[in-house]
Amino acid sequence: MELMEPFSSKLDLRVGTLEPSARILRRHLSDMQEMYADQKRIRRMLEGGLDPLIYEVYLSPVPEVEGQLPYSTTIIYPGKVGHEFFMTKGHFHVKRDRAEIYLGLAGDGHLVMQKEDGTVRSQRMAPGTAAYVPPFWAHRTVNTGTVPFAFFAVWPGDAGHDYRTIETTGFAKMMVSRDGRAVLVGNPRYR
Repeated sequence: MELMEPFSSKLDLRVGTLEPSARILRRHLSDMQEMYADQKRIRRMLEGGLDPLIYEVYLSPVPEVEGQLPYSTTIIYPGKVGHEFFMTKGHFHVKRDRAEIYLGLAGDGHLVMQKEDGTVRSQRMAPGTAAYVPPFWAHRTVNTGTVPFAFFAVWPGDAGHDYRTIETTGFAKMMVSRDGRAVLVGNPRYR
């Protein structure tokens, strides 16, 4: 492992930005169309010229290697595809026995976690909520509020990100709006 110099970052706790950022990842609806259940609505939105920004990730300049602790902030914008809230893609860790910590910064949301057998758990997140993602659980975050939902994340540098499994199978449950409340329901696209 290459030695690094100590450094600090500035977190804007009101909006969730992180400086310095090594990279900012932006995901629009067109980047995530397979993640949502209502494929007809997505096609109509995209064909109608609507490709909203779903979320942004501000990645720290810490390398993703063993012994390091990379961190990031994520901002998920408010919105829905049909009744399904805007969310992150979600991932397992390549090294399944690695955990992750999330800290809510702004807005309201949920951390949805799933084991490979389809068992699903959800934790509500708000500013100041620290949520633990245990090893062997895939995780995605969902903005269930009306303002941007931001959180801070820290993970082991050698964890890796396995997005492919979620792109292929989806999550067994999805977070939707029902009678003004955020609820988990079965995902018809889960394989």
